Parts: sequence; structure tokens; C-alpha cells
Amino acid sequence: MPDGDLPTEEEQLPTALTPVAQPTARELAATGEAVGGLAGVGSIPGRTRFEVARTIVVYTLLFGIAVLYFVPFVWMVSTSLKTLPETAYFSLLPKHASFHAYHEVLTTFHFARYAANSAGLAAAVTICNVFLCSLGGYAFARLRFPGREVLFIAVLVTLMIPDQLRLVPVFIKFSQWHLLGHYHGYVLIKLASAAQLFLMRQYFLTIPRDLEEAAKLDGAGYFKTFWKVMLPLAGPAIAAVAILEFEGAWNDFFWPLIIFNTAPDHFTLPVGIFSFVSEYQTLWPQLMAGATIAIAPMALIYVFFQRYFVAGVASAGVKG
Repeated sequence: MPDGDLPTEEEQLPTALTPVAQPTARELAATGEAVGGLAGVGSIPGRTRFEVARTIVVYTLLFGIAVLYFVPFVWMVSTSLKTLPETAYFSLLPKHASFHAYHEVLTTFHFARYAANSAGLAAAVTICNVFLCSLGGYAFARLRFPGREVLFIAVLVTLMIPDQLRLVPVFIKFSQWHLLGHYHGYVLIKLASAAQLFLMRQYFLTIPRDLEEAAKLDGAGYFKTFWKVMLPLAGPAIAAVAILEFEGAWNDFFWPLIIFNTAPDHFTLPVGIFSFVSEYQTLWPQLMAGATIAIAPMALIYVFFQRYFVAGVASAGVKG
């Protein structure tokens, strides 16, 4: 028999044993069939109309809320581009856009001095809080000492005391200690935040104790364990504390107004911007221009570091 008439190996196999070409993942996704399932069996069900409608409603509400929160920022930027007479009328877009307000803020207004004050104080407050709150949070989370729970409750109680209630005693004591009108007076008030200490404690509770035990076997003490082992693992929480404290000190108006009232050259940006508001007139374009420039660094910090902030806060909320 010629070789061309011989049956091939595939022709010799029974029909039931003949290999069937398996569809690819892309074909399965297009047809909606499950992997390894028979035709028409185990297909992936599509979303129902109710689920589609619910998704549309949720995204519409979220978009509306986002627009609602974004309107004040648009209004602020728009007002900074208007002339003073235009601010008396309700109009979102300026009729004669001008950067005169920005030029006046950056030239006649002591913006550079106030910005340097805000940046220096915010950096000092952030560094102090990151170190002290990390150290205190580690002590409350890992160390066993008499009165630990009582002290921690006392720290949490301070969160219920508003700054306005502390104003009179702080002002009297700072007057006696000659701290009014000095930078270190403000840093002393913001030296350690109870909220950030609580956040760091909660984060340290999520770190396994096996790492500390390994450090102890290597002969590390409490501080070395904290500095070499625990602190490097608390990167997300440290980022969250740094962002919160820097933003809080940068935007703080209450305590700089009280402490630096007798030293105008120590004013921060929020206090300096308030100089555009007088008893008889408010320079709205200049006020909004200064606020826009002051908000820009905070917006950039949040945009670039938001994932670290979210990760730190989310991790601190789960106790391991």
C-alpha cells in the first residue's frame, strides 16, 4: 500500500479520544464560558440591570460630591484673578482676568518672610512629632511598666480638650517664661500630638513580636530594637504622621496669632494673609491670591504622598 494511503495517527484514534482544541483565555472571556467547562455550562453570568443601575447611581453621587467640594477652590482661584470691583458681583469667571493680585502679594506683601516662617516651624514641628510620637507609641505598644494604661488614657483625654480652653493658662505661663514672640514657644506647644501618638501605637501593635525576639537574641536593647527594627518597619505610619503634622502646622492660625502677636516678623502665612482684611475694607483678590499660593504646597504633598498616607492610616486601624 502506498504511504499516502496509510491512515494517520489522528485518524486511527476513536472519535471520543480525538483531542479537542481548547479555547484560549481571550476567547473564553469573549464568549463568557468557564475554563474547563462544557459548552453552555458554567458560563460567567453578566451583571444584572440592578447592579448596573446601582453602579451608575453611586458614581454619579461621588462625582457630584467631588464637584461640590471642588467649587470653593475654583471660586478662590477665580476671585484671585478678578479686580476689586468685580468681586462685588456674583460671577464664577472673571470678566477681565489679571495677575495683578499675585504680583502685589509677592512684591508688596511680606510673602517670602511669612512662607519661610511657616516652612521652618512646620518642619520643626513635624520632626519633633515623628520622633517623640514614634518613641511614645512604641513604649505604649510594647513596653510593660507600672501605670501604662492610666498614662495612655490620660493621653487620650487630652484629645477632648480644645485649644480655646487651654488659651488662658498657656498664655499666662508663656508670659511668665518669656516665650511669647519666639519660635520655640510655638514648637513647645506642638511638640507632641496625642492623636499622632495614638496612631503610632496602633501601628506598632500590628508588627509581629517575633522580630523583637530576634533582636533581643542578638543582644539589642529597647532603644536599639526601636531604632533598628521597629522604626524602619513603620514607614507608612511615619509618612501619615509627617503629612498630618506638616499640614496642621502650615495651616495653623490660632496659636501663631496668639504667640506671635507682639512679633509681626514672626507671622506665618495664615496670620500674614489675614492682614488683607481691615476694619473698613477687604482686599478679596489679594486675599484669595495669597490663599491660593499657600494651598499649593499642601496640594502637591497630598498628590505625591497620598498612597503612603492612606496606607499608614489603614494599617494603624488594624490590630494584629
